[in-house]
Amino acid sequence: MKKRFFSASLLTVLLLAGCGAQASTGGADRSSAPASSGSQAVKKIIVGTGTQFPNICFIDKDGKLTGYDVELVKEIDKRLPEYEFELKTMEFKNLLLSLETKKIDFIAHQMEVNEERQKKFLYNDEAYNIFPNKIVVHKDNNDVKSIADLKGKKLIATATSNAAALAEKYNKEHGNPIQIVYTGTGEDTSTQVKTGRVDALISTQFAIDYLNKSADAQLKTVGETLSNSKVYFMLRKDESELKKRIDEALKEIKADGTLAKLSKQWLGDDYTVEK
Repeated sequence: MKKRFFSASLLTVLLLAGCGAQASTGGADRSSAPASSGSQAVKKIIVGTGTQFPNICFIDKDGKLTGYDVELVKEIDKRLPEYEFELKTMEFKNLLLSLETKKIDFIAHQMEVNEERQKKFLYNDEAYNIFPNKIVVHKDNNDVKSIADLKGKKLIATATSNAAALAEKYNKEHGNPIQIVYTGTGEDTSTQVKTGRVDALISTQFAIDYLNKSADAQLKTVGETLSNSKVYFMLRKDESELKKRIDEALKEIKADGTLAKLSKQWLGDDYTVEK
């Protein structure tokens, strides 16, 4: 029989979800456990994710950790009988350090490739999402039609995020025309744009659609796609066997249509192919 799927410290998640707090767990038992049949050892794998990314990894109205990345991890777990995946939630800024210090075994949080991360960590080969980033402004803002129109204006971005990296790269190549306002994970950047405290942020259409529907964010995307980055799971350099098995499962999930189905369910469209 296939092993059960665990969500770490679910009680903590349920207690904290109502006040919007990050759900975080202590150290988990990482030892191998016997399979339910008693005939094969099953290795426990700790998967790091978050609770503040709409439709990706978040706490729903019933206090349940769910979303595209979460449900995909569960689907991969079903197809890898030698592993038992356990979700561990934490703030985004703590994911990389937790991976480096072996508190988690891989990250499921829409991780895009950048050079700094690639030097230290291992990405799997099969992308599971293609993340089209665009400039986002208030729906009534007709002055900003592209990133070039942000000269002398404020753009808000979560520190260490790829949105911040995109803005920093643009600034470096164009003489620092944009004032980047850095914020912490979980802070409501969309409200900053809605109220006019800043002029723009960088996000993707499915996240903006969600915010407009759920929180009347009054936002729109403008201009060309800044990056069509492919999204992967991130592992430690010594996890080549786990990486191989995740890729094998992902290939199956893509081939039988499950990945596209999950994307349409959670993101509103098939973001497993370039737009």
